[in-house]
Amino acid sequence: MASENAGLTLANVLYEKKGSTAYVTVNRPKVLNALNTPTWSDLRKAFEDARDDAAIRGVILTGAGDKAFIAGADISELAQVTAFEAEQSSRFGQGVLDTIESLGKPVIAAVNGFALGGGCETAMACTIRIAVESARFGQPEVKLGLVPGGGGTQRLPRLVGKGRALHLILSGEMITAQEAYRIGLVNEIVPPAELITRAEAILQNIASNAPIAVKLALEAANMGMETSQNEGLLLEASYFGLCAATEDKKEGTTAFLEKRLPQFRGR
Repeated sequence: MASENAGLTLANVLYEKKGSTAYVTVNRPKVLNALNTPTWSDLRKAFEDARDDAAIRGVILTGAGDKAFIAGADISELAQVTAFEAEQSSRFGQGVLDTIESLGKPVIAAVNGFALGGGCETAMACTIRIAVESARFGQPEVKLGLVPGGGGTQRLPRLVGKGRALHLILSGEMITAQEAYRIGLVNEIVPPAELITRAEAILQNIASNAPIAVKLALEAANMGMETSQNEGLLLEASYFGLCAATEDKKEGTTAFLEKRLPQFRGR
């Protein structure tokens, strides 16, 4: 992949930029891209850079190799933690995933293999999830005497409904990509050779729209999930008003009436 200088070198994560897309690849294939504290830190740095770079319109997150997206937390690290350290590490990981979820730009999880525990939680924090047929999803923490600590008990019910989420969380079972698609955990299943190109196509499609509108639509949906429908509708109306004041709204409506493609500038 031809990449432009990202200006950021990380030990456990490959970070590249090409055009308006940032590519974040968890790069610990020998341990199936398991998440330890340094890897969480690298993820945070990469996503903060993508968030703060105005030229970047979207991010693709995947795992190195062809076996795992992220196979979970690093068990050797988990086995040693005290109760206080475990809570701190849970809050740290949750903070990283909150950054991904509220980036203000779409993030596509390109799930190329196992997405278990923290890997499933990381995928759920992304805007859209696409997966290969061989991908596997699960929250196996109860099998280790733990509960999900990276948002699994919160994001999974919101994505697939409480009953299906509890079945997965309490059983610790792994499910196939087809089952993940059936229950709404995955948006699309694609052939391995097309995984990244399909993610790029989705981002390209989104990037053709007005950037401010995309950012505010994302925010309205995310915040609306945390509040009542009435409060969410008030937020939506205020964002609708904000968009109406932008140059992009004027350009979008004018282009539509003139039967031409709009030239959005994010203003």
